Amino acid sequence: MDREAEINARLDAFNRNPVAFMNEKPTKYDTNGHPVAGVSLFSASTITNRRFVEARDIARQRALAVGSHGTARAAAAANDNAANLVDALRYNKLHDMENARLTQAKLAESPWSDDYWGLYKGELGARYADPSFPNSDNWQQNWNYIVANPAAAIVKSRSASRINRLAPSEKYDAILGDNNSTLTKRMWADGKSFYDATGSVETWMGICHGWSPAAYMLARPRRSVTVVTPDNIPIKFFPSDIKALSSLLWANMPARTRFIGGRCNDKNPAMDQSTGRVVSAQCFDTNPGTWHLAVVNQIGAAKRSMVFDVTFDYEVWNQPVYGYSYTYFNPQTRKATSTLAQAKVAISAYTNDKFKRFRSPIARSVVGVSMLVSYVVETNPSQREDDSPAYDSIQQVAYEYDLELDANDVIIGGEWYRNEHPDFLWTPTKSIPAQTRYESVATGTWDDIRRAMPVSWRTAGIQAATNDYSPLAKVVERLIAFSNGGVRSTTGVGLTPTPPTPSNPSTTPSTSTSSTSASSRIGEWFNRVLGR
Repeated sequence: MDREAEINARLDAFNRNPVAFMNEKPTKYDTNGHPVAGVSLFSASTITNRRFVEARDIARQRALAVGSHGTARAAAAANDNAANLVDALRYNKLHDMENARLTQAKLAESPWSDDYWGLYKGELGARYADPSFPNSDNWQQNWNYIVANPAAAIVKSRSASRINRLAPSEKYDAILGDNNSTLTKRMWADGKSFYDATGSVETWMGICHGWSPAAYMLARPRRSVTVVTPDNIPIKFFPSDIKALSSLLWANMPARTRFIGGRCNDKNPAMDQSTGRVVSAQCFDTNPGTWHLAVVNQIGAAKRSMVFDVTFDYEVWNQPVYGYSYTYFNPQTRKATSTLAQAKVAISAYTNDKFKRFRSPIARSVVGVSMLVSYVVETNPSQREDDSPAYDSIQQVAYEYDLELDANDVIIGGEWYRNEHPDFLWTPTKSIPAQTRYESVATGTWDDIRRAMPVSWRTAGIQAATNDYSPLAKVVERLIAFSNGGVRSTTGVGLTPTPPTPSNPSTTPSTSTSSTSASSRIGEWFNRVLGR
């Protein structure tokens, strides 16, 4: 079935039963156009009782706390403004977008795929390449294996095959000469908090909120790179290892974020009985007018990605956008059209408007749009020696919506034809890097891959792991540079910290550098992690 026929089939289904269609999950496709099965990290019980809504709201609360502009409303208002997200809002009219040839666009290269590094497997402490690592849903089983097979002993063995199968955080600790395994213990401590409190660690918890911006804010590591510890023991970092450290950096040390969209923690928001449309203002999410302006101006005009929630459901979210293409349909006839003129219907002539009572009072015409969005999804880490866009996992989803235009044809709002649509959109501000508080402690240069990093870098790296729960940005960026055949850092001048004295964790993963209850540690984790 060609795209026009697919659009018509979906619009026919909407005509026959708007309520049923509005509440269907949109089908997701691979790059060959084949439907893909939905992926959920939530348990069956969490899906059934809709507790996933609460979990997703944790992500909103964290994002809204950093550079937010309020919650969305049913009409595109000042607090649901694409200008608050995009690098520059250059286009706000459909015919101008057409003239600029922006009805379709994709980035020069896709953001890179990576794992979401679930807490239940120890985050970056997971030995993904070790065939004996349990990979269990049970956090305790995974941790017991690490305790029984300590990384320090493996490094001392000087066995290249065993060392290269260590977890990303274990490799990082080793090249710092960190005998206390600070970053790795931080990784396992996150899961321990939940395990001690509830007896389990939810599989949805992870760092997709770090991967999704890192995937386009930091360069792709293209080749494996071998660096040495202070004891001159070589350790190979595969692209997956470097990506993992990049994702953790952006998870725990995010730069200033631009955000638009809704925040809804209602498990069953009120809906219009005749159309199935969500009538709760706070649960309407990103207005389709805002969505269209954001996608075209950011992906098409600025040529820079952004992160979006694919659908407000129990499947994936926090995905970096790769590309889009859109075509039109006539909202009165609900048939696909080939031109904007054929799709534009005056409000006065729109007699078949199922959303009439929700229209903006200044809307003068309505245009139907079907947009196919391409986005990057997670992949499992591997010991592949190289990485390229060919290894990225790309999916697509189609959205139907209409756009309201004012008397000057400016896009001012619109209506979704499905309730499960993009929920919120965000991106770090352009050119602002993620940094720890200890970047300026790392003085001197590390430009010789044959030598261990300078002592000051090692000191700063341990301080960052201890107090910022993060790898040092300078180390991450240098590993990327080594991986790509250069040594230039993009960090620039670091922040000037007042560094506290590094703590000395015990061999058991601690929930804090001081005595802290499990419940408060959970609160701390939620405050600092936009979880999956």
